[in-house]
Amino acid sequence: MAVNVLDAGSLLGAFGALGIAVVLFAETGLLIGFFLPGDSLLFTAGLLCVPGATGAVHLSLPQVLLAAVTGALVGAQTGFVIGRRGGRALLARSDNKRLHEGAQRAEELLDRYGHAKAIVLARFIPIVRTVLNPLAGALGVPTRTFAIWQTAGGLLWTVGLVLAGYALGSSVPSIDRYLLPMVAVIVAVSLTPLALELLRSRKSAKDRNR
Repeated sequence: MAVNVLDAGSLLGAFGALGIAVVLFAETGLLIGFFLPGDSLLFTAGLLCVPGATGAVHLSLPQVLLAAVTGALVGAQTGFVIGRRGGRALLARSDNKRLHEGAQRAEELLDRYGHAKAIVLARFIPIVRTVLNPLAGALGVPTRTFAIWQTAGGLLWTVGLVLAGYALGSSVPSIDRYLLPMVAVIVAVSLTPLALELLRSRKSAKDRNR
């Protein structure tokens, strides 16, 4: 069967917990992974860990949590090392508009909130969580500072979304039957911070031009 890398259900059905680790590593550590469905993958995995779920795929909660945390933390640290060694040339080689917009948002987060808060917040913003890690390395964020706060943010993001999916699946019978609508909601919610940042940036630009 063909695997749709943009579909959380397809990825989990084909690769299980191992697929979670690989996808999160690519999304948080490699610029080519910016399009991967990290948020929906984590939430869906949590749903599929519920005992008695009617779906064709059933996952182990401990395995999912271990895979998610490992992929996210190792990926982010790898991205940081790549950025430290490769610098801004990595982004300059790409002509993808979304990546460059994400880099701009990442720099704004670092300038506005400082290293610690920006690194944690970036975990919850698609694309930004992909580019902030190498960007932090390129900008010379101290390694210890990055490691501490990317770990904190990574744990909050992965464990939080997986347990949110698990909790909802446990409290609502047969919730996995409505997997596609639920994933759509998660994707929409995950894009909200990015949309708010774009609106704030545009408003600030208009204020400066007055």
